[in-house]
Amino acid sequence: MDLIDDLRAALGGDRVHARAIDRHARARDASHYLLVPQVAAVAEDAGAVARALGVASRHGTPVTFRSGGTSLSGQASGSGLLLDTRRGFRRVEVLDDGARVRVQPGATVRAVNARLAPFGRALGPDPASEAACTIGGVIANNSSGMAAGVEHNSYRTLESLTVVLASGTVVDTAAPGARDRLRSAEPGLVAALERLRDRVRADPASVAEIRERFAMKNTMGYSLDAFCDFTDPLDLLVHLLVGSEGTLGFVAEAVFRTVSVQPCAATGLLVLDSVERAAAALPALVGTGAAALELMDATSLRVARRDPGAPAPVRGFDIDQHAAILLEYRADDESSLADRVAAAGVVLDALPAVVPVELTRVPAERAALWSVRKGLYAAVAGARPPGTTALLEDVVVPVERLADTCRELAALLSAHGYVDPVIFGHAKDGNLHFMVTEQIGDATDPAALDRLAAFTEDLVTLVLRQGGNLKAEHGTGRAMAPFVERQYSAGLVAVLREVKRAFDPAGILNPGVVLTDDPRAHLADLKPVDHVDAEVDRCVECGYCEPVCPSRDLTLTPRQRIVVRRAQARAAAEGDEALAAELAEQFRYDGVDTCAADGMCATACPVRIDTGALVKRLRAEDRGGVGRRAWRTAAAHWDTVTAAAGTGLDVAARVPAPAVQAPNRAARALLGDDVVPLWSPDLPGGGRRRSGTRGGTGVPGDVAGVFLPSCQGAMFAPGEPGGDGVQAATAALCEAAGVGLVVPAGLDGLCCGTPWSSKGYADGHAVMAERVLAAVDAARAAARERTGADVPVVVDASSCSEGVAAIMAAARAAGDPRAADVVDALSFVVRQVLPRLTVDDGRRVASVTLHPTCSSVKAGTDGDLHTLARAVARTVHVPVDWACCGFAGDRGMLHPELTAAATAAEAAEVVQLAAAEHASSNRACEIAMTRATGRTYRHLLEVAAQVVGPRARR
Repeated sequence: MDLIDDLRAALGGDRVHARAIDRHARARDASHYLLVPQVAAVAEDAGAVARALGVASRHGTPVTFRSGGTSLSGQASGSGLLLDTRRGFRRVEVLDDGARVRVQPGATVRAVNARLAPFGRALGPDPASEAACTIGGVIANNSSGMAAGVEHNSYRTLESLTVVLASGTVVDTAAPGARDRLRSAEPGLVAALERLRDRVRADPASVAEIRERFAMKNTMGYSLDAFCDFTDPLDLLVHLLVGSEGTLGFVAEAVFRTVSVQPCAATGLLVLDSVERAAAALPALVGTGAAALELMDATSLRVARRDPGAPAPVRGFDIDQHAAILLEYRADDESSLADRVAAAGVVLDALPAVVPVELTRVPAERAALWSVRKGLYAAVAGARPPGTTALLEDVVVPVERLADTCRELAALLSAHGYVDPVIFGHAKDGNLHFMVTEQIGDATDPAALDRLAAFTEDLVTLVLRQGGNLKAEHGTGRAMAPFVERQYSAGLVAVLREVKRAFDPAGILNPGVVLTDDPRAHLADLKPVDHVDAEVDRCVECGYCEPVCPSRDLTLTPRQRIVVRRAQARAAAEGDEALAAELAEQFRYDGVDTCAADGMCATACPVRIDTGALVKRLRAEDRGGVGRRAWRTAAAHWDTVTAAAGTGLDVAARVPAPAVQAPNRAARALLGDDVVPLWSPDLPGGGRRRSGTRGGTGVPGDVAGVFLPSCQGAMFAPGEPGGDGVQAATAALCEAAGVGLVVPAGLDGLCCGTPWSSKGYADGHAVMAERVLAAVDAARAAARERTGADVPVVVDASSCSEGVAAIMAAARAAGDPRAADVVDALSFVVRQVLPRLTVDDGRRVASVTLHPTCSSVKAGTDGDLHTLARAVARTVHVPVDWACCGFAGDRGMLHPELTAAATAAEAAEVVQLAAAEHASSNRACEIAMTRATGRTYRHLLEVAAQVVGPRARR
């Protein structure tokens, strides 16, 4: 059998991905390298990894392990078999009340820490990419981060692991008899480890060199300090695998010792007039006991200011050559924190700060400052000049030499003609990150490649002369593999090579990473610069968007959608029409049809790229005249459409399921899965016309808003059998509080516009937007006559609130005076209604599990969701595995597999929580979660109306 057939036999056909889109989507990571794999495959347990390695070994095919794909040095890309280990390896088990945690390599650092948070514990490594980077990469790169230093990195906090060796041997190093099993299964490896250990220890010069190198952060080569720190071959194996970048084996599971989270913290920004002055201040600042000292230069600060949400300390001065240090102090209690801050204040007051340093304890303000730092690389890279690639370096020098290094580095960058380089990093550890932009990846500019080669040579010389390491925490990868021999003595280089041969005698594990014989390997396989779509051209392929994407386990992630578009454009430009056509055809379902277009990717992206906007445009470009006319007509007669949809669901609920399913499937086969929704028995019956439902003609009382109930209630029956739905609940709560609402005329024909915008029917959306603006404006005018004030529009479904807000924002941008403020009904109730009500504690529900929606997250109304939940329930749960449900209007009916994939992890957790009530803030999401969990979800306002009752006014 050939490689692909052999893999299918070993893993199963659905686990092997050999299509062009599969290979190109997975080819790119966050680095500036590009290697397209021969085939990709998904392994979901250690046995599958072992079988895949066996196949690769028989075929002589290189293997690269891929999880989060956030690595920056080229270690997560390969030209052979790319083994996706993220989808099946996400288990997290908290042990010993959080003192330890068992994790698998596909879990993100953020997901692990979320489970540890209730115990006041966290992982030691704290990389800035914690939202997206996974445990596999944290171990493979010996990640440290912003506060971990060398004391709490992966090497220091790892207790045991389960490893799959190149031979296919699986070893759980914590299992009884593991030592004997290793010796029996891998006698050659054990003998080599013992021999190398003894050789290193017998040479005082080697020991001294290792101690000096690893006293600082160091991810060059392998973790040679293991030979000095450990004697037992099992311990040597564990710690050599840390930082091995997938070249020595695959870590299928690991147990970490966690660190205590100090609950009290104060964070601030120290601004000085230059990077050199900031670096010079570091020794004194380190002496204050700061938990973190993060350096950001002037360019970093300029880019940070582009974010409308940038915190005030970043905005409070005119930037010239300034630099800032993000400081954080932590303690176990407020008294200790106050003492630490007071002591630090003496040092801070003596520094020539450009603006006063304010150390804030407010969580939201602290989070805003950290958000600037954590998203810095991607934000700066996203602001790079068009046509250039961002190149990020990662070096470390002794802290006392950092100021000199910064001065020399600035001179070096200038000498090589790099304009506006960016310097930032973990200054407490002497760890500098700096970024330059270069026109590489094409043969059109060989001078750029020569410049990069010359600069890298000079950089290596500079860092080593300052007594530093060439890679601190990003891994050797391909970027520094040719320079391992420059950093280490010949004797230790020989040890490094023997370690590789002992673990991987056939050389199939990630060849070219960590070690290479090619002195110009760092200049090969560079990623080209392809600008294709204006909506996403700033993407640097960092992967931060991937964990929040509903389709991440089904088809493509936002990053992958972008890179496939780039690959398609490049193929066309190079004349490979067959590849371009194949990618385009496969992208239709994988890239367009199964994108929820929910905008969650923008919430995670440091440069706020919304890949859904690209997908909506592509859908619009694909729409024919018949479809556009039909949806424009629907906008003009939406009352008829919603009534028909509700009636259809009622009829379907009353007849035998096969009588509906057969013609439904036939229609889908004829017209297309992306046109005709799939009916299933778990869908609710039809709803009621809004004008005939409580609140449909308004609510008596002092008018505080224009009520625009969602048409979801007209299409779908409430979640609670016999319930009245969210429109009636909103009206009941307002009436109980004496808060009045008016309703626009023609209510049954109005809609938020999302059905048109999400599908790409711009003409129909324009028709509906005009109807909404006119009706709402008239209702607001009537309210203004009664109250003398402008009132907001109140919408009772979070996705619809987002849609109406988008209509108003576009009108406001166009100078339309009819634009109005929009508030979600849940927030309206929390702010305007709840303070006027008394909640009887005896009526509160025992517990509620919430499903926040993507719209509530983007709108920032989750706080109100939690406030109301705490008011009506004694215990409130939000699943750690919460994610967008992917229902996305009717997308969950067009492609139910999208919702099934998006909700799988959350649904499993919901079942375990076993709450008395389950609530959300959007009817479509409630349907999705009911389908996924078998629990009835309804709007939280419905729960609140039930708890409050009719006579609760204060």
